[in-house]
Amino acid sequence: MSEFARHLEACGFESIILAEHTVLMTQYTSVYPYDPSGRVEVAADCPVPDPLEMLAFLAGRTTTLGLATGVLVLPNHHPVMLAKRAATIDVLSGGGRLRLSVGVGWLREEIEACGADFDSRGRRADEQIHVLRALWAENPGGVSHHGEFYDFDNAMCYPKPVTAQGVPIHIGGHSRFAARRAGRLGDGFQPLGVAGSELATLVEVMRVSAEEAGRDPDSLELSLGHLVTKVDAERAGRLAEMGADRLVLGMPSVTDINEAKDMLSACSQRLGL
Repeated sequence: MSEFARHLEACGFESIILAEHTVLMTQYTSVYPYDPSGRVEVAADCPVPDPLEMLAFLAGRTTTLGLATGVLVLPNHHPVMLAKRAATIDVLSGGGRLRLSVGVGWLREEIEACGADFDSRGRRADEQIHVLRALWAENPGGVSHHGEFYDFDNAMCYPKPVTAQGVPIHIGGHSRFAARRAGRLGDGFQPLGVAGSELATLVEVMRVSAEEAGRDPDSLELSLGHLVTKVDAERAGRLAEMGADRLVLGMPSVTDINEAKDMLSACSQRLGL
């Protein structure tokens, strides 16, 4: 991972993005929404490191590379502890390199194993984002919060993130709920597993939601996906015309680090990084 991340940085890519599954199940009835089979392609015994722990490790092995989740399964995390962990990484990275892309998750069995109710995870996510932002802000008297899921008084959380706005929070997902959450509460939107008219609809939902909340939709970043082996300047240009501020490039499954580095180098050259 260190060699991979350092090569990403040398090639001129903006950031490394790590997914999350706290646990995977050998048996589950949940439907994976990003494959026609309804089954996740990752084996249950695949090593999936905690993304925040891994990003903290990679922060010490890199200098300028952005450090991002994509996506963090928000219901699996208590927001008070998450606020501390994220701010710490942001400060230790030496320049506010952390970005959180969060989602509400699809694997009921995982979320319930982590102690959260699956059906209320959307309301919980809204409240979690409010708690994170409150704890990251400067509040001389401390933060008090009395919500549906979290309740505390006079809490102070230091260190603060590097910027006064806090760690950027992007919303990942494929539903109108996710698009609306991005418009109301997010710093950006990362649509997952959608394209064409469906993608255009979700982006419009995000923009309308932002306007209804009194926010400028043009201030929200849009991250669109592609494959590192297939993207080129022409494809990237088309995505930029659709409003993309960032391309999230998926890597194929390879076991040889040199093969992976060659893919990154070739992609960097095609994109003129």
